[in-house]
Amino acid sequence: MDIISLNQYELVFNAFSFAIAVMGAATVFFFLGRSQVAPAYKTAITITGIVTLIAAYHYVRIFASWEASYAVMAGQVTATGVKFNDAYRYVDWLLTVPLLLIELILVMRLSPAETAAKGTKLGILAALMVVLGYPGEISSVPGTRWLWWALAMIPFLIIVYDLFVGLKRSIDSQPESARGLISTARWLTVVSWCFYPVVFVFPMIGFTGGAATTAVQVGYTVADIVAKAVFGVLIYMIAVRKSAADGYVSGTLGERNMAV
Repeated sequence: MDIISLNQYELVFNAFSFAIAVMGAATVFFFLGRSQVAPAYKTAITITGIVTLIAAYHYVRIFASWEASYAVMAGQVTATGVKFNDAYRYVDWLLTVPLLLIELILVMRLSPAETAAKGTKLGILAALMVVLGYPGEISSVPGTRWLWWALAMIPFLIIVYDLFVGLKRSIDSQPESARGLISTARWLTVVSWCFYPVVFVFPMIGFTGGAATTAVQVGYTVADIVAKAVFGVLIYMIAVRKSAADGYVSGTLGERNMAV
């Protein structure tokens, strides 16, 4: 384990703690918020809640692994010899990253054929991106890290292209009140996801020791909060606006009105 200072240890410690609180609160909000959207969008909101629930669980595991890897005594931080388990992040991403794209597709309420096609394509590309990144993450050889980083960027760039070109016509068909939010969700996905490849290369561009460890862990945590919790709020707002455009009013009466 890298030698880190007390301030670096506490910064990462507090970042993990904050992520647990955000993901937990977001999960409660999304599951309770299902009652505020029309039935057609409830699945998207459910998946949004599942994403933050999975993230909250893994951040609890990451937090515990961080505490087990270092001991703090008399203001000094020493490595315990227990390896910090970064695999928790990749297990989390393998589950949540495809779901993030799928929830965006679902909330747009495309035709069944287009939903299945785009959801499958983007979901597989997202999973492939995560799988290709892991061998580089666990390697300490710069050349190996760069190789797997470059390979992981291939599905990433295809996803970006599909979000901005492949979905353009679909966005134009959305209710006017929701188009701006859907476009923002697209941009937020791309911008927040750009954090990951940038953070990935920190150890390869001069960040070493405790500084690299701290930058990587805090960087990934910030990216996760934006990509999952903040993105989820946008998905919820899109669902609410589209529900209103469909004439939905929350509650049994509203559902009856839609049926009529």
